[in-house]
Amino acid sequence: MRHRTHIRDHDSEAAVFGRRVLVAMVIVVAAFIALASNMYHLQVSEHNELQTRSNDNRIKLLPLAPNRGLIYDRNGVLLAENTPIYSLDVTPEEIDNLEQTLSQLQQLLNFPDSTIERFYRNLKNQRRFNNVPLLDELNEKQLAVFAAHQHKYPGISIEARLIRNYPHKELLTHAVGYVAKINPRDVESLRENGELPNYAASRTIGKLGIERYYEKDLHGEVGYQSVEVNNRGRAVRTLSIEAPKPGQDIVLELDLELQRKASELLGEQRGSIILMDATTGGILAMVSTPSYDPNWFVNGISVKQYQSLLNSTQSPLLNRVTQGAYPPASTIKPQIGLLGLEDGTIEEDTRIWDPGWFEIKGVDRRYRDWLAWGHGWVDVDRAITESCDTFYYDLALKLGVDKISSFMTQFGFGERTGIDIHEEVSALMPSRGWKRARFGQPWYAGETLSVGIGQSYWTATPMQLAVATAMVANKGEHLIPRLLRGKIQDGVFEEALIAHREKLTLSDSSNWEVITKGMRNVNMSPKGTAHRAFKDAPYSSAGKTGTAQVRSLGQEEEYNAEDIAERYRDNAMYVGYAPADDPEVVVVVAIENSLGGGGSVAAPVAREILDVWHARFNNGNKQQEKTNADN
Repeated sequence: MRHRTHIRDHDSEAAVFGRRVLVAMVIVVAAFIALASNMYHLQVSEHNELQTRSNDNRIKLLPLAPNRGLIYDRNGVLLAENTPIYSLDVTPEEIDNLEQTLSQLQQLLNFPDSTIERFYRNLKNQRRFNNVPLLDELNEKQLAVFAAHQHKYPGISIEARLIRNYPHKELLTHAVGYVAKINPRDVESLRENGELPNYAASRTIGKLGIERYYEKDLHGEVGYQSVEVNNRGRAVRTLSIEAPKPGQDIVLELDLELQRKASELLGEQRGSIILMDATTGGILAMVSTPSYDPNWFVNGISVKQYQSLLNSTQSPLLNRVTQGAYPPASTIKPQIGLLGLEDGTIEEDTRIWDPGWFEIKGVDRRYRDWLAWGHGWVDVDRAITESCDTFYYDLALKLGVDKISSFMTQFGFGERTGIDIHEEVSALMPSRGWKRARFGQPWYAGETLSVGIGQSYWTATPMQLAVATAMVANKGEHLIPRLLRGKIQDGVFEEALIAHREKLTLSDSSNWEVITKGMRNVNMSPKGTAHRAFKDAPYSSAGKTGTAQVRSLGQEEEYNAEDIAERYRDNAMYVGYAPADDPEVVVVVAIENSLGGGGSVAAPVAREILDVWHARFNNGNKQQEKTNADN
């Protein structure tokens, strides 16, 4: 069989090859065009966005907490400071097995189970990429041990920071207050006020007293640090820093030595002492006892510690200066007497006979004077000097509760004084309308008599009594009390302005003299209820004592402090000012459930604190010494 011979068509093959090359070239060119187009898109069109996304993976923006402003007393003594500490922080998202890691750290650093429990509570309020403190304050041994093993614990770091410290502990708690950790309620409040970004690096916030009231001034403004991080999220290089702006330093009117003396005078007793500048309203001393250590709250108070405060029968959490609502007792007799004069119900020489009791016509009950055998003939001056109850029963009945309530409101009773802390109550200035609304009952004449001597439903805080006493001393000037003396901005001290409310103007200004004369005699006349306490004082003074009943006595029942439970004993009160003719300072003392009254217990305390004030402020000028010696 013969094989057929194929003749190759070179032209045809060349043509096919050429078409294939052409197709291949088209594909290659198309591919290059697509590649170039994509490169243009990435390098030019999307450059900015992609660069930003790349930086997000490489650059981290860290907030920087501002240094909190310091708090000083009027003499430059530090009352609240910032101290450096080392804390052990955990970044949860960088840890594979958090429970195991915490267990290993507990064995390494020897801390209790409660520390881990607290960490998990704090973790609930945080995002997993945030640092959460495990140990707030590492001691030297813990610091050294962890530093040697740090390479074994990714996501665990030692952080240096400042924390608040109160070097005088419980001495200033109710005035200066404290900071504590930011809780979910704080976060919500900051978010509503648009302030949350400013707290991006802050762990604490003012919770009480001055720390809370001036939080915006003390906190400062957050800063930021731009850092380059590695694949573990650890910062390897700082790119830029926007420094935080520190908070303002604050200077208070408080005098630490006066504060310390007032605290010593109260000792273990429940009570309060206020010393206020009569010309500015500045609070020189403000003590409420018992108190507690504010440092407990800075890093988180333990449940045991908080329960001990909350359940204490001594109520240390109560600020008795502004939240203690007591019957003002006889301390308000000067204001009641002033109303009688101003209303024309009495005149300076109006007298009544005091047999030791008072009766309302048609009522079978006697309202007793504190002096069982009575004071005899009494005018307003003697009624203030000797604190005659019978005179004020008669005057209150003639005035009526409506006039009393309206006039006393002008002294600030029944409303907050406006002092620069939030922890304040308005107490109660009763009226006919209030009782009807509160109890659905009419007002009785006997209740008016009790109001006339500062009892019944009437309650007042010691700070309200300080303001009302300052109004008498200043003849109607209504100062708003303040703790703030000024702020330090960029090294420059800016003094706070003196604040007033509407002045009480009398139709007859000479009535002020009648009342202040009576108050002066309380301290400086031998018959005055506080004379024994202020005898031989190197300065002149005026005041009023008060003894407030905690429980009512029966018609024939006799009061004997030693025979009744401590909680039912009377409260001892004193209000006053010095010098008598040119008032510079107001003092208020309130001691709960004492074994004596205002003249025997509270007035001696007032004398001692005024003696210290006199020595420290050098107010014992020769004129005042002479005035006192003449009396």
